[in-house]
Amino acid sequence: MGSLSPAISSKLLLPTTTSDRTSFHALIRSSFPCHGERPNMIGVSKRTRCVASAEKNSNSAIDFSDPEWKTKFEEDFEKRFNIPHMRDFFPDAVSYPSTFCLRMRTPVSEEFAQGYPSDEEWHGYINNNDRVLLKVIRYSSPTSAGAECIDPDCTWVEQWIHRAGPREKIYFKPEDVKAAIITCGGLCPGLNDVIRQIVITLEIYGVKKIVGIPFGYRGFGNELAEIPLSRKVVQNVHLSGGSLLGVSRGGPNVSEIVDSMQERGINMLFVLGGNGTHAGANAIHNELIKRGLKVAVVGVPKTIDNDILLMDKTFGFDTAVEEAQRAINSAYIEVAHSAYRGVGIVKLMGRSSGFIAMQAALASGQIDICLIPEVPFELHGPHGVLKHLKYLLETKGSAVICVAEGAGQNFLEKTNAKDASGNVVLGDIGVHIQQEIKKYFKEIGDPADVKYIDPTYMIRACRANASDGILCTVLGQNAVHGAFAGYSGITVGICNTHYVYLPIPQVISYPRTVDPNSRMWHRCLTSTGQPDFI
Repeated sequence: MGSLSPAISSKLLLPTTTSDRTSFHALIRSSFPCHGERPNMIGVSKRTRCVASAEKNSNSAIDFSDPEWKTKFEEDFEKRFNIPHMRDFFPDAVSYPSTFCLRMRTPVSEEFAQGYPSDEEWHGYINNNDRVLLKVIRYSSPTSAGAECIDPDCTWVEQWIHRAGPREKIYFKPEDVKAAIITCGGLCPGLNDVIRQIVITLEIYGVKKIVGIPFGYRGFGNELAEIPLSRKVVQNVHLSGGSLLGVSRGGPNVSEIVDSMQERGINMLFVLGGNGTHAGANAIHNELIKRGLKVAVVGVPKTIDNDILLMDKTFGFDTAVEEAQRAINSAYIEVAHSAYRGVGIVKLMGRSSGFIAMQAALASGQIDICLIPEVPFELHGPHGVLKHLKYLLETKGSAVICVAEGAGQNFLEKTNAKDASGNVVLGDIGVHIQQEIKKYFKEIGDPADVKYIDPTYMIRACRANASDGILCTVLGQNAVHGAFAGYSGITVGICNTHYVYLPIPQVISYPRTVDPNSRMWHRCLTSTGQPDFI
């Protein structure tokens, strides 16, 4: 799950005074206008309307009666998705022939810093003009399932983003580079895999000075020493879960972080984290440019919830879905094979996005009811969850419920408590549903054996599976390629199965959520057989 780091203002450390805290959360809300909103009971979540509103507002300035509107839209899109480069801020930046070539891996020496010797030209580089198509479905009507249209007629508009990979020219001499890696927010499967691959790729370029900053942004404080990294250190680190560097939320303010980077001589920073962490990385990038410092800041999206915009998926998500099967299967065996009129409840991660719950329900085939934050529901009433549960026990004899942690928060007592990243502390919807089920069946005089499983921290701490291992490897490699190519203020991701670079502001506008009208959610409903609970 991505952490909403206070670095998006000028602070990464949660304010201690009431007035400062109020100001801080106002800044967070202004940067993430949809963050923290919960579904209403009208049939469309506030967050979904907010996203739709944001997209509508971005298109509201377009005059569709203008015959040139499509060309103007494409030009505006290209500007917004142009990735920042050293030459934009340092016109006299010098480029060098790339030291990345697979024909030889001899470490770069001081005498030879003009690239690896090769007896023939290597055709493994990406051209700077290579692009990847962002949208690949041509919708013919706004009423098509999951349709994303720019104009009322769903006109096809090509939207191209930058392809990731090694470039023929680099803008840092490997012998002059000191690279740092940080992991922020909560744990997520694959952190060690990304760290490992960043280190290995940096060494292939010829970098000798690589360090890890312990415990996220907090590690830039004076009391924590940096951790020297090398291939020898990280060789087998991917065989276990967690983070070699540790994780945390919060930290010094942006100015202090940049001061620390200057003192340490860091000129490449790789930031692994979610929306808030990326907001912090973008703030650091801007401060570095303001000070005239030639430093590459590159993000690698880390959110187990899969809630980063524009990307197919983020690392750790596939592992989370796979590990969730163990909990779901345990609940199924417990209630379907071992209990009389049993009900199993499994709560999975997903503060504002129900991707894990939805995909886990689809994968298992054992879920009867799937509840996510994007789709409102009622517990009581003729169309409520409890009424359908009664029907399931009468017809099947058992039922399994999968619920995302952010679902149904409107049923729980709201508090003003927030974590160190500014996230609202959620109530336990799993416990609430468990209690309501017991109360309901007791009142109607029917037996029900209710079991509740919360595997959250077991999933977060596990090792990445094969699918995530591949994703982490490629993301780590491309992060290094992007930094050496002179890009900064970018993040790397996978879009339509291709790896791309995106400007950080474009992926942190708001969290990505499940579209209740998408084909994937419809598939989930087909699998569970559940009705609308409104």
